[in-house]
Amino acid sequence: MNKKVILITGASSGIGYDAALRLAEQGHKVYGAARRVELLEQLRERGVTPIRMDVTDEASMVDGVNSIIDAEGRIDVLVNNAGYGYMGAIENVTIAEAKRQLEVNVFGLARLTQLVLPYMRKQHSGRIINTSSVAGKAVIPFGGWYNVSKYSVEALSDALRIEVKPFGIKVCLIEPGGIKTDWGIIAADNLEESSKETAYQNAGLKMARLLKYGYTSNWLTNPARVAKAIARAVNAKKPRIRYRLGAGSGLIVILHAILPARWWDSIMRKVCTINQ
Repeated sequence: MNKKVILITGASSGIGYDAALRLAEQGHKVYGAARRVELLEQLRERGVTPIRMDVTDEASMVDGVNSIIDAEGRIDVLVNNAGYGYMGAIENVTIAEAKRQLEVNVFGLARLTQLVLPYMRKQHSGRIINTSSVAGKAVIPFGGWYNVSKYSVEALSDALRIEVKPFGIKVCLIEPGGIKTDWGIIAADNLEESSKETAYQNAGLKMARLLKYGYTSNWLTNPARVAKAIARAVNAKKPRIRYRLGAGSGLIVILHAILPARWWDSIMRKVCTINQ
């Protein structure tokens, strides 16, 4: 196995943390990026080099990429893993908050990709691995803006894959389903906040309770399994275009694809108890 220089964003917790650790244990030179580098100290002890990077801050991305190039002379793999979800009814979520979510989940990913591509083209090799979600394939109520961001990651990755293939660069998508991280708890808290004293309060609070129940249960998939998929995408000679895994990921996508839209809408209303 060739040892690679890897930059992974969102490395301070969850999937990113586990992936950075696994890749470092495999002998790769891993740079773990996060806004708060103090949260990466445990990774430093395990061989990951922490780097401060905010994907909404152009200067921090430029400085981070330059520091890796200065130290290593190359970047072989970029794992775009940073992201977050703010849930709420389309009517309730402010446009400022919607823009922030797109800035992190889409435009930050795209800009960092732009920054590493010239080096990958020069070395005529490289790999871009984007963390998407089944939320980029199937829409749920109160997740509209998050769905928009992940649908965008899917489209951007598909276009990028075609464009960069002549330069020896491969593009992969990681599409997790239900993963046992803090994402669901944070999203539920946001949903409660955005729904209070609005026409969507009852349905929003019920959905938030459902999220908290699901994300504190044992049926969700451990993030280590997603980290394994990321490692496979890094190490495989011919990586898959999509790695779909995690609780409910296959069923959700299949049902969304084959059911008439009105049937899907009806199921979502019942699951989320939207009865008005």
